[in-house]
Parts: sequence; structure tokens; C-alpha cells
Amino acid sequence: MKTAFPCMAALTLALAGCASLAPPYQAPALPVPAAYPDGGADGAGAAAQLAWRTYFSDPRMQRLIAQALENNRDLRVAALRVEEARAAYGIQRAEQFPSVGLGVEGSRARVPGDLNPTRKPLLSDQYQVGLSVGAWELDFWGRVRSLKDAALHRLLAGDAARRAVTLALVAQVADAYLALRELDERIGLAERTVASRSESLRIFKRRFEVGATSKLDLTQVETLLTQAQTLEAQLRQARELRAHALTQLVGAAPDLAPQQGFDDAAVLPGLRAGLPSDLLAARPDIAAAEQQLRAAQANIGAARAAFFPRVTLTTALGTASAELDGLFDAGSRAWTLAPRLTLPIFDAGRNQAGLDLATLRRDVAVANYEQSVQNAFREVADALSGRRWLAEQVRIQRTALAAQSERARLAKLRYDNGAAPYLEVLDAQRDLLSVEQQLVQTRRALLSSQVSLYAALGGDASL
Repeated sequence: MKTAFPCMAALTLALAGCASLAPPYQAPALPVPAAYPDGGADGAGAAAQLAWRTYFSDPRMQRLIAQALENNRDLRVAALRVEEARAAYGIQRAEQFPSVGLGVEGSRARVPGDLNPTRKPLLSDQYQVGLSVGAWELDFWGRVRSLKDAALHRLLAGDAARRAVTLALVAQVADAYLALRELDERIGLAERTVASRSESLRIFKRRFEVGATSKLDLTQVETLLTQAQTLEAQLRQARELRAHALTQLVGAAPDLAPQQGFDDAAVLPGLRAGLPSDLLAARPDIAAAEQQLRAAQANIGAARAAFFPRVTLTTALGTASAELDGLFDAGSRAWTLAPRLTLPIFDAGRNQAGLDLATLRRDVAVANYEQSVQNAFREVADALSGRRWLAEQVRIQRTALAAQSERARLAKLRYDNGAAPYLEVLDAQRDLLSVEQQLVQTRRALLSSQVSLYAALGGDASL
């Protein structure tokens, strides 16, 4: 019996943690075409290999993104979720190992005389010190291991989700900053228009006072001015709302002072889209969905193992004595070994329902994974389409702006020479302001499509 306890401990350690009953993992086939409909082979580099500081080169934009990565609450919650999953994994991982505790116990009992043969009260003492292992499951069928694997994959999914939140935050801040710059430029155009039309109104009032122009022409000039003033007020309101949203994204009080326009071509470099299969490694949201699928696979293994016998071991090794000072005397060694086997016979379908539930959740995880791949494919395709056609729109609108500017000049010249009514000038200037505003909006939309493409391709948003 001297070697019984160590031999049994070695045997149980050798038998614990057998192979898992989880089905082997196989990634679902890509539910998308092998190439993007708009090509996307052109570009300077792959987004996944471009850090956000390299891609977003504007210094002010970089400062805003850095502030957001430090202060944004959504990102902070995502990071805490990862730590929560890490703690849960640590708990589940610990279930694979025995829980050993040191116990010190002392008791004193009195038995009345009418409850023992001597018919006299008896006093007894007992003292015990030892190490104990309480209800440790010997994982013959891999149930505990499968639960540990599921917790690990949930941890990895949480970390991938954190990276997805980070990338989304970088793109949101960049796009909000571009929208703010767009409004700054549109406000500048509106201010210049208001100033020009205010001067025109001053001149026409003077002409009307001396009888050189009609009341109709004067009211038409006033109409032009009020339209420009209304547009400026609307744009200023929109800028304030955009600044509030950007401040919330950043999570602090950023410097959002108005700025002049910038060179669109120098803001964001081109990107190479590559193939849809590249998204599997680049997109953190797809990685998160895949890890959730792996966790569901592992849970099937745990559900299958529930049909097999469960063996638990309770044991203790120490010293015991009826006298406190005899605890460590020779011959006081004491041990217990209590294995327990539980074989499910009737559970009213609980284990089968558990397996069915785990299988259904795996099927849901497969659908979520495929949906993540399809969403990623669509986002890239949309961004590529936007990059192509918005660039074409910018080219067309630049031509339209040149033509509209010439029209406004000629209409003013015709009116000054008495060859046309002022209504013609009114229409030409109104259309000119509209084309100017539309061109700025389209230029910003083109830049936003580049930001969307960077995020859709899984750009490197690491800190």
C-alpha cells in the first residue's frame, strides 16, 4: 500500500486528457466569386501591409486617429471584452488539472453514555493535516479539453473582434475628417459667393436709386444673395453636427478649426485589391467569425463526450492523530482514494438535446462565417466601384464647372450690354454655385471610397 497513492496519481495523469470527440475542422468553401467584378489589380500596395500611419499621411488626420485609438470608448470596451475572454479561458483551462488544497482539521466530540456500550460519556479528539484533491474529472473522452478549446477560440475571436473595431474606428475617423474638410471647402465657396453677391446687391441698389435698373432686377439680385446666405447657414450647421460626431469618435476635445482645401491626389495613395481569398487572412471580422466557428466545433466534442461515463477522483494524503502532538509521529500517515464513475442511463433526452443544440450552433456559426465573407466581398466590390466611377464623375464635373463658369461670365456680359434679362444671369449663377458644391462633394466621396477600400481590404490598424 505504500506505493498505491503515487502509482494511482501517475496513472490518472497519464489517462487524463485523451483525444477530443470534436469533429475535425474544415473551413467552408468561399461563397463568393474568385475575383472582384471591377478587377482591382491596380494600386500601389496591399492594404493589409500598409499601416494606417503610412496610408493616412495627413498630419492632422493622424493626430485625430491617434487620439481616437487612445480615448474611444467602443474600442476600450472591445479591449476589456478580450480580457474578459482571457479570464474565462484561464478558468476553463484550469479544469484540466487537479485542484490541490492544504487542509488542517481538528475536532473534539462527546458521545453520551446511553449511546455507547460503556454507558459512560466518551470524549474523543481527532487532528488531521494533508493535501487533498477534490472531484477532479479524468478527461478520458476529452470533454474538459473540448470546453477549454472552445474558450480559447472565443478568446481569439474576441481579439479579432477588437482588431475589427480598431480598423473600423480608424476608417470612421478618417472619413469624418474628410467630411469636415469637405464642409470647410463648401463653406469657403459659399462665403465667397455671399461676398460677391453682397457687392452686386450694393451696386444694383445704387443703380435702382438713379433709375438705371428695374425693381425686378434688384429683387432678383436679392434672391441670389439670400440663397447663398441660406446655403452658408445650412453648411455651418452641418459642420457643427459633423464636428460633434467626430469629437465623440475621438473621445476627447480635438482641434477641429476650419482649414482650406487640400490636394486630393496627395491625400491617399492607391490600393491593390488582390483576390477575395486574400480577405480570409486580412479581415479581422472574418477571423473572428472563423474562431467562433471553431469554438462551436469544440462544443460539439464536449456534447458528444457527455454520452460516455464520467470518472472523477477525490483523494487526500496527509497525517492524522488523536493527539495534536502526535500528528507527525511515525505511523500517523493517512490517505484516501475515492474514484467515482457516473454512467448516464436515463436523462430524459438531455444529452441528445445538448448535442443537437451544439450542432445547430455550429451550423449558425457556419452561416455567420459565410455571411462575413460575403459582406467583405461586397464592401470591397462597392469600394472599387466607387473608386472607378467617382473618379469619372469628378472628371466630368470639372469639365461642367469650366463650362458653367464660362456661361455665367457670358450671361453677365450679355446683361451688361443689354442683350439679355437679368433672369439669365440669375439662372447661370445659381447653376454655377450648385456645380461648385457638387464637385467638392464628389471629390470627398472619391476620397471616402479610398478609405472604405482600405478598411474593406483589412488595412493594418495596429497600434
